[in-house]
Amino acid sequence: MQDEYIAGKHSLLEAIRSGRTINKIWIAENASKHLTQPIVAEAKKHGVVIQYVDKRKLDQMVPDMQHQGVAAQVAPFAYAEVEDILAAAQQKGEDPFLIVLDEIEDPHNLGSILRTADCTGAHGVIIPKRRSAQVTATVSKTSAGAVEYVPVARVTNLASTIDQLKEAGVWVVGTDVRASEEIYDNSVLSGPVAIVIGNENTGMGRLVREKCDVLVKLPMAGHINSLNASVAAGVVMYEVLRRRQAKG
Repeated sequence: MQDEYIAGKHSLLEAIRSGRTINKIWIAENASKHLTQPIVAEAKKHGVVIQYVDKRKLDQMVPDMQHQGVAAQVAPFAYAEVEDILAAAQQKGEDPFLIVLDEIEDPHNLGSILRTADCTGAHGVIIPKRRSAQVTATVSKTSAGAVEYVPVARVTNLASTIDQLKEAGVWVVGTDVRASEEIYDNSVLSGPVAIVIGNENTGMGRLVREKCDVLVKLPMAGHINSLNASVAAGVVMYEVLRRRQAKG
């Protein structure tokens, strides 16, 4: 597999701290010291090579990103297995809490969801191999480095993965604007749970929807009857966290 590039202060710092293999770091000669100093310190600690270059080289290297004057060449992102995510929850003595993304295509949405997943204590995120955003430099930057801490499993078939979660005693809760029940009315969010978030435009696929144990919706009081996928995911994740903290 080819090496990948990541860019931006937070992505880079968390990648170094988490122990991800970093081959080389490039820093723009005119980059502000307060931004680069923590990166230089961490890089020295881990023995990573730093090269100072003209900002234009970074513009060419990561053309689609706000790189903030720092970029790095890193080993490819290591995807997790679903079994590993469930085992990690068990080791912590916690009920599994997973996010299943049914064809989320926007890398910014995936990055935002990973960031909130880290903040709310989710054990991992599951994405399909096809028709879905994968973990890229854009995802890493949008996640503010959370991608280094939240395991992401990439699966061939979401429907059979949902069956696997059910067999492990996990309740599968789909979010659907047409559901009759609101998230605040449902008790299953308090236990072992996997939240399914559908595609930005079409929602969950038919088979995935049918596999869910429960369908819930967010209450709506405005004129636009839908939320951005990452915002909707964030609301549901925080409701799960709230209930877990209330249980103690």
